[in-house]
Parts: sequence; structure tokens; C-alpha cells
Amino acid sequence: MARSERPVLGPVAILVLGLLDERPMHPYEMVQTTLARQEDRLAKFRAGTLYHAVDRLAGQGLIEVCEVRREGNRPERTVYAITEAGRTALTHNLERILETPAEEYPGLYLALSEAHGLPRQRVIELLGRRIAAMRAELDDVAAMAAEARASGKPEMFVLDLGCRVATLTAQLAWLDDLVDRLRDNRIEWLDDPDSPYRTGSTPPVTGTAGTAAVPDETQTTR
Repeated sequence: MARSERPVLGPVAILVLGLLDERPMHPYEMVQTTLARQEDRLAKFRAGTLYHAVDRLAGQGLIEVCEVRREGNRPERTVYAITEAGRTALTHNLERILETPAEEYPGLYLALSEAHGLPRQRVIELLGRRIAAMRAELDDVAAMAAEARASGKPEMFVLDLGCRVATLTAQLAWLDDLVDRLRDNRIEWLDDPDSPYRTGSTPPVTGTAGTAAVPDETQTTR
């Protein structure tokens, strides 16, 4: 399969191929294994989403039916195995994701860029709630990492936990500092009584030569 022909897979499809690269499974077993390992933390995961991914991967020839099981009075269960094309696609997608930073648009960045439009105290309040939720998430992830270490699970299987702990820790430190500076008025804010950026005021725009530039009246002051 040429590089240009290799399918770009979504997170759930990659989870499915990763499971089937271990051993053949039926979809219900895939769901239960994912939940037991808490790997639903890695993608927006629902059982129906996984079943849909299985159908799509089978249609692409990346997995195939290898057995149909019937146990007692239970319905028949179709067992799938990964194909060589599926292994190639899995390898390609893992390499692509590891190598190339994704062009992402986190909502937090957007909200921070526009937060000046809210009152200072409201921003402090809202960020305080976010920080509390993030601390709770950090505690949960750190507990999962500690549990994995205590059970003797090799670190290579839970690298995402270490990355998530580091990312949350860094974001929390930055947000804590931001809230402190907002509380202490070390950051100018739009609702400050003497703010030159308040509605109706002319902002001190600096031109390229260091002289004051005349603002375009058609643009919002910022």
C-alpha cells in the first residue's frame, strides 16, 4: 500500500486495531477490554462508536472475520482479526501521530484570548472552578499511574498517563499564577476604572517607528 493510499484513522479505529493486534476478539470483548483497562480515557468512547468502527475497518479490509462463536444460549458473536493491511495502517497512523504535532484548537485558548470582555472578578471565579476540576482530574490520573506502577505494569503501556500528569501540572501552575496576578491587579483589565482600553477610549497604539498610530475607527479596541 502506497503511503498516499494509507487511511488516516480516528482514535477509536486505532484502539480497535491495537486490540486486534494483540489477539482476535469479538466487538463486545473489545468494549469490555477497553473499559477494564480504562483506555476509554484515550478517545471519546461509546460501545456504539466501537461497533461502527469495526464495521468500517472490515469494509476497508483492515480487519476480517476469523470465527463465529456461539456459547450456550447467547447470540452468535463474530470474532475479528487484524489483516496485514490493518497492521500497516496501524503502524502508519501511530508514526504519523507521534511525529507530527496536530493542528488543534483548544477551547481554553479561545476563551483566554477573549476573556478580557468579562469582568475581572468573573474571570477569577470561573478559572477557580476550572482549576478545581483540573486538580481533581490530576488526582485521578496520578492515582491511575500509581496503581499501574504498584501492579507491576510496564511503563511502556501507560506512557499517556505520565504525559497527562505533566501537562496538567504545567497548565495548573500557569493558571494559578494567572489568577494570582488577576487578583493582585498585576494584569490590566478592561473593566479597570482607568483602563485606556475601555469602550469609548482610544487605545495607545504604537506604530512601527515607535510613534503613536491613529487607530482605525472601524476596528474594535483591544
